[in-house]
Amino acid sequence: MFSFRKVAAVIAGSTLISVGINFFLTPLRILDGGLIGIALVVNYLFKVKVGLVMLLCSLPIFALAWYKSRPLLYNSINGLLLSSYMIDILAPYQYHFLYYFEWTPFTRAVLGGFMIGTGIGVMIRFDTSTGGTDLLAHILARYVHVNVGVLVLLTDLLIVCAGSMLLPEGTLLLSLLTITAGGIATSLCTFRSGNSH
Repeated sequence: MFSFRKVAAVIAGSTLISVGINFFLTPLRILDGGLIGIALVVNYLFKVKVGLVMLLCSLPIFALAWYKSRPLLYNSINGLLLSSYMIDILAPYQYHFLYYFEWTPFTRAVLGGFMIGTGIGVMIRFDTSTGGTDLLAHILARYVHVNVGVLVLLTDLLIVCAGSMLLPEGTLLLSLLTITAGGIATSLCTFRSGNSH
C-alpha cells in the first residue's frame, strides 16, 4: 500500500536518479551498474532512450518476480515507471546544464554516482525501488544463499567492465568511481532504516 511518504520517496528518488544520469553521466559516456548501466550502454551505442531501455529490460525480471515474489514486484513497479519517465523527460536538458557548469570528469563521475545512489537509497528506505537487477538479486539470493549486496556489487562490476570494453578508453575508471560513490550513498541512506533489503 502506498503512503504519502512512499509516493514522495518515489518522486524524490526518481528525480535524483534522472539528474545524476542526464547531467553527470551521459555527457561523458560514463556507466553505472545494474539495469541503468545496461540502458546507458545501449544509449551510447544506438541512441535509444535510457528510460525506455530500462523499462524494456525490466519486463523479464518483473515477469519472474510475478511468479516468485509479488510483494517485491508491487514495491518496484511504480519506482521503475516514474524513474524511466523522468530520465527520458530530462534528457534534452543535459546540454544546458553542461553549458553552465564546468566540472572535471572525476567530479561528474562521483557526483553523478552519489545522486543516483541517494535516489535509490531514498526509495529503498521507504520499501520501494526501481526494480531491475536489484530486484533480480533479491530473488536470486533466496536460491544461491549469497548476500543481496554482494550479488548487486558483482552484477554492477560485470556490467561496467563489459560495457567499458565497448566504449572509449577512460570509461572504466570513471564508471568504477560512479558505482563506488553510488554504493556509499545508498548505504548512507539505508544505514538506519533497519531495512533488510
